Amino acid sequence: MDEFYKNLIISLLTFGIGCLISLISPKILRKALRKITSATQSKTDDYIASLLVDTIKPLGFILSFIVAWKVLLIGGIVDKTLIGISKFICLIYIVRLINRVFLKIIQRWANKINDQSISEMIRSLSPMVRASVWSIGIIFYLQNMGVQMAAIWALLSAGGIGAGLALKEPVQEFFEYITILLDKPFQSGQFIHIDGIWAKVERVGVRSTRLKSINGEAIIMSNSRLTNGVISNYAEMKQRRLVHKLGVIYDTTYEQVKSIPEIIKNIVDKTENAIFDRCHFIEFANSSLDFELVYYIPTSDYVLAMSAQQEINLEIMKKFKDENISFAYPTQTIYLNN
Repeated sequence: MDEFYKNLIISLLTFGIGCLISLISPKILRKALRKITSATQSKTDDYIASLLVDTIKPLGFILSFIVAWKVLLIGGIVDKTLIGISKFICLIYIVRLINRVFLKIIQRWANKINDQSISEMIRSLSPMVRASVWSIGIIFYLQNMGVQMAAIWALLSAGGIGAGLALKEPVQEFFEYITILLDKPFQSGQFIHIDGIWAKVERVGVRSTRLKSINGEAIIMSNSRLTNGVISNYAEMKQRRLVHKLGVIYDTTYEQVKSIPEIIKNIVDKTENAIFDRCHFIEFANSSLDFELVYYIPTSDYVLAMSAQQEINLEIMKKFKDENISFAYPTQTIYLNN
């Protein structure tokens, strides 16, 4: 019994000294870190130093309790339970500290990058980093508690295979999301065409991309379908090249045929947002004399391009009527990127 009281006194002294050190050491550490961080002039360093100081005090109390309890030499299930709970609380504080440091570094890294898509990709790594730190911490905790890890590793391996098969599609879509952010075939706000769909990109998600079609409905398309398809990105166009084919009847006179290229050139030149390239009499078709007109609309705006084309078409109709020139068949327009 005397031995127990002796151990109890030593245990209380140990706990008291440990608590005292836990109260004093953060103040000393804060002053030391303040000198270091003042030289770097970095808010991130100040944040990490503050986290470290705030974590030392509760960890010191818990470690003091663990050491003091072991001095009592009680043993048994109570000893294992209290030590296990204390170590688990230590694990929580340490993992939270590491996670906060990593997340702050990731946030700082993302803020330094001017490219918004790359910044979003870096920020999307935060949940993965947080889960990885927790997983590693729990494994170390179980090993420290004397748990036989062989069976757990086997269980985790089997579970990993099953999870890998179950999560094959989501993981694939995540990597396709990374591909979209890095390769940038399109970005939010751009107008694209894929698989017969004309739509504006509203948001690029981790698993799918949200589009808004020209008819107004929302379209949710998987990232893998987007990366594996052929995408026409009209936001990348500096100008639209229009190849316009038209024909006149065979009764058209030589003088009229010869004047048509110049007539059309004058019409295109007078049209705002249109740049004339060429107009030629190209062939004697079965029932028409065919001309090919090429001009540019220096814009990626689809509506503006269609307005300019409409104005040119109407002026051609008006001028041909004035010159008594008759069309042989309806016009056909082909859009090409340049």
